[in-house]
Amino acid sequence: MASIRKKLLTWYDREGRDLPWRRTRDPYAIWVSEVMLQQTRVDTVIPYYERFLSSFPTAGALAEADEDAVLAHWSGLGYYRRARLLHQGVQEVVAEYGGAVPEDAKARRGLPGVGRYTAGAIGSIAFDKEEPVVDGNVSRVLCRLFRIDTRLGTTETTRRLWEEAAHLVVGERPGDLNQALMELGATICTPKRPRCEACPVSKDCEALANDETGSLPVKLARKAPKQVELAAVVATRGRGARRKIWLIKGDQPLFGGLWGVPMAEGNPRTALVEAGLEARLQTKPIGQVKHVLTHRRLQIDIFLASAARGTESKNGQLFAPESLQQVGVSTLTWKILERARLS
Repeated sequence: MASIRKKLLTWYDREGRDLPWRRTRDPYAIWVSEVMLQQTRVDTVIPYYERFLSSFPTAGALAEADEDAVLAHWSGLGYYRRARLLHQGVQEVVAEYGGAVPEDAKARRGLPGVGRYTAGAIGSIAFDKEEPVVDGNVSRVLCRLFRIDTRLGTTETTRRLWEEAAHLVVGERPGDLNQALMELGATICTPKRPRCEACPVSKDCEALANDETGSLPVKLARKAPKQVELAAVVATRGRGARRKIWLIKGDQPLFGGLWGVPMAEGNPRTALVEAGLEARLQTKPIGQVKHVLTHRRLQIDIFLASAARGTESKNGQLFAPESLQQVGVSTLTWKILERARLS
């Protein structure tokens, strides 16, 4: 393990990308970056990360922000539950720990949204603790390096991956070691066509020695995304510069906490009724958008409605189009409004 650690750290010092979250040891900033990087590309995250920290530079600043402001900064990143849990976790840090992210691993693991991976990333990078991390990139590196041929996602494989990661992290610079593993998976040990000739631990890689880099790791079969057909209603009140759009705040898991147009499966009238609105509904859709989520493929017919009337509340309000940048709006909603020429 010592030889592998040395090779990884030497390579990381030479080849590691200069990323904004690698220029800090602030546990709060590292927490933000790790949450944003979950299932999201680095290039996509960088501008969001920089804007987010510009608006919420400390845990205290984020804790004091309202949820709409937080989600507005997250709009377009997807997986919005991450933002809400980060917000809740930081509020607990302020309430219970005076705004300082706790060094104690158990305390970090007890925060909303902080699992074993995020806790390990914060612990090793910010606090220089020998805490392992296992994400998708690290899993791929370890499966190939140690020829782990059981399926990802199973109890056996998960246990083995964390054991190997725990062995590797012991020693100097645990945070850099973890980042080296993540960097290797992101840039060299890629899912397809890994660049083994550029890998610092290629001579130690059991998968390469057995010509199995193409078959490892062994993935669980994925279910095909479910097809869902929806009707979305862009309901407005007023005309010209005074026209406003009626949006509702969803409570469903996919878009909970975000503002969006009324939607329902099948009938657009159902979407209005469920939103508590009355309006003059056009009977024919003006167009269609498609939107792919992790487990669903959405096909959405867009309808227009005017003279919308309803009782405004915390979950249903009229918005001027220019005010939508200040609240949490999903990428799907922006697509719908753009198709209706109201964004």
